[in-house]
Amino acid sequence: MNRVSVLLGIGLVGATRAGAQAPTASDLARWQARVAAVTITRDDWGIAHVRGKTDADAVFGMIYAQAEDDFNRIETNYLNAMGRMAEAEGDSVIWRDLRMKLFISPDSLKAWHGRSPAWLQVLMGAWADGLNFFLSRHPEVKPRVLTRFEPWMALSFTEGSIGGDIESINLRRLRAFYGGGPPAPDGDLDFDVAAEPGGSNGIAIAPSNTARGRALLLINPHTSFFFRSELQMTSDEGLNAYGAVTWGQFFIYQGFNATAGWMHTSSGVDNIDEYLETIIERDGRRFYRVGTEERPLTVETITIPYRASTGMAERKFTVYRTHRGPIVHQSDGKWVSVRLMQEPIKALTQSYSRTKTADYREFRSVMELHTNSSNNTIFADAKGNIAYFHSNFIPRRDPKFDWTRPVDGSDAATEWQGLLTQDETPNLLNPESGWLYNANNWPWSAAGPSSPKRESFPKYVEQGDEETPRGRHAIRVLEGRKDFTIESLRAAAYDSYLPAFEGLIQPLVQAWGMTPDSDPLESQLAEPIRMLREWDFRWSESSIATSLAVFWAEEIGRRDSSEIRRARIPIERWIATRVTPRAQVEALAAAVNKLTADFGSWRTPWGSINRFQRLTGDIVHRFSDAGPSLPVGFTSARWGSLASFAARAHPGTKKWYGTSGNSFVAVVEFGDSLRAVAVTAGGESGHRASPHFNDQAARYSKGELREVYFYPSQLQGHIEREYRPGG
Repeated sequence: MNRVSVLLGIGLVGATRAGAQAPTASDLARWQARVAAVTITRDDWGIAHVRGKTDADAVFGMIYAQAEDDFNRIETNYLNAMGRMAEAEGDSVIWRDLRMKLFISPDSLKAWHGRSPAWLQVLMGAWADGLNFFLSRHPEVKPRVLTRFEPWMALSFTEGSIGGDIESINLRRLRAFYGGGPPAPDGDLDFDVAAEPGGSNGIAIAPSNTARGRALLLINPHTSFFFRSELQMTSDEGLNAYGAVTWGQFFIYQGFNATAGWMHTSSGVDNIDEYLETIIERDGRRFYRVGTEERPLTVETITIPYRASTGMAERKFTVYRTHRGPIVHQSDGKWVSVRLMQEPIKALTQSYSRTKTADYREFRSVMELHTNSSNNTIFADAKGNIAYFHSNFIPRRDPKFDWTRPVDGSDAATEWQGLLTQDETPNLLNPESGWLYNANNWPWSAAGPSSPKRESFPKYVEQGDEETPRGRHAIRVLEGRKDFTIESLRAAAYDSYLPAFEGLIQPLVQAWGMTPDSDPLESQLAEPIRMLREWDFRWSESSIATSLAVFWAEEIGRRDSSEIRRARIPIERWIATRVTPRAQVEALAAAVNKLTADFGSWRTPWGSINRFQRLTGDIVHRFSDAGPSLPVGFTSARWGSLASFAARAHPGTKKWYGTSGNSFVAVVEFGDSLRAVAVTAGGESGHRASPHFNDQAARYSKGELREVYFYPSQLQGHIEREYRPGG
């Protein structure tokens, strides 16, 4: 018996002990063939460089490597994607599961799988085999629910974004409709005062603006920490991609190959629509009106199993749908349906295929699938092209309607009329400015004076109605420079300017100046005001002014949270336009008092408050002031920091610990050969005992990127171990 057969035999015993379905003879034969064709090389950061003879072999190896690093996150992503989270976590997440199952079911996923092209079915099969082989080899890993993966499951999670389109549907409204009870007032439903600005930064620099005459790309997703793995996957069939992979998926989501790179940022496009349905009840049946037609509502039962104290239980829901999509809530007595993109085969095809594109022409061709729905994309290639692609899925609609609000579903004019083509979308190729970017803001400033013109496009291509502090900051570091290098683009990505405060602090200083001498606040705040007046609006670990400014603004956000929700405007605009001078001064006094109470002095440097900590591999991390942590200089993106670190105090802590923001950061230079530097929050492994659990934390906190070992020659001297899956 050869070594691989021995490994597979051990796996068979392990699978039985773990309660998973025992592998069949067919499983064993497939696994043996894949194992023999795959090599995993771990570098000295623990990052997996996976090589397979075929693309499918590479998929088998890369998902196996991901499972080695953090199977828990893989399983959790698919429990969420398939609407099965309640089977692990109980009835508290039933509504999240119902939301997902309104759009997908095992039967629909299996049907889509059957209609998928043969090459994609092969990749999905290799993906499932890699996970099942991992479970067979690791009986100590106890899945919460998914003891066996099936190829069709890959179609439940096809894009890689941290929050997909389906998750935009409000759970409280959904529960009010299907579960009884009134929803919260509209102003409280989907506007969170404390929420971190979502998304990421992407920047591309043309050769004309670089010192070496080569295109540069910044990849800077802002997500929950540890949301993605970093790895490389190559094959003898032309695959050679490196970057960030959302746990459990088999394509590089944010990354690059030898000649092209791509970076996704959350889009402000309006491409999910709600319809006010006119419901007619007749003879015990319900119909809805479209123009002169009355169409029957589709009625079905969805069963949600959930974990209970006595074992498994279930809850059944009778749900309704129109041809546009499911009914998801009620507004002013009208049932409301939702329509969004549902093209899982095309979406998975696009997500994988773009990783093998060699240049702009090939990348644009893949974009013709129009399923990168929730993202804008920044692109660069070795031929010197740089490009901006606005959201890749935009329904063509009658512009006379306000598509930001539910429209009348009985009016036939509200039907979608196909999709906007790429030429009808605010995209850019090689702008005269020599640079382009997106920071989750509108596209009208994406390339400075070379940007798309707002008046040339329907309003629904972009919901944003003003430039953001992060957008203003990006323009500031990009315009007027012709000498960018990898290092200077990295430095630009960590530029410490906080533009939101430049416009807020001077009015605060003026407000304090109006305080009467007899007012105790006049003397109490004299020193903090002096420090803020002299501040250069830049963050740093040693900056006391940053601590004062952030605590002051957060205090206003806490005090005025209900009003800010109703106004639905960013907190920096609220402070600038709605807060009285006296209230601003009082908020500063409260901030000074809180800093003193929590840290012993209001003169506390920002880095003593703002910390990175990773103590466990838990998905929901528990923080402790008694545990080791590292200072972080950069702040929340809401103040205009390009480098984002969303931190707050947690139960039992005074210090603020980050949970999202900069996650994977890379700068790539394209040319005859590629060079890249990168850093990942914490480390590659989710296992506390691994040396790669937190080995990048110090670099992460300082913005010090490490060399990427993209070519085999670069790996030499940096190999920690090399093995086959199961070895």
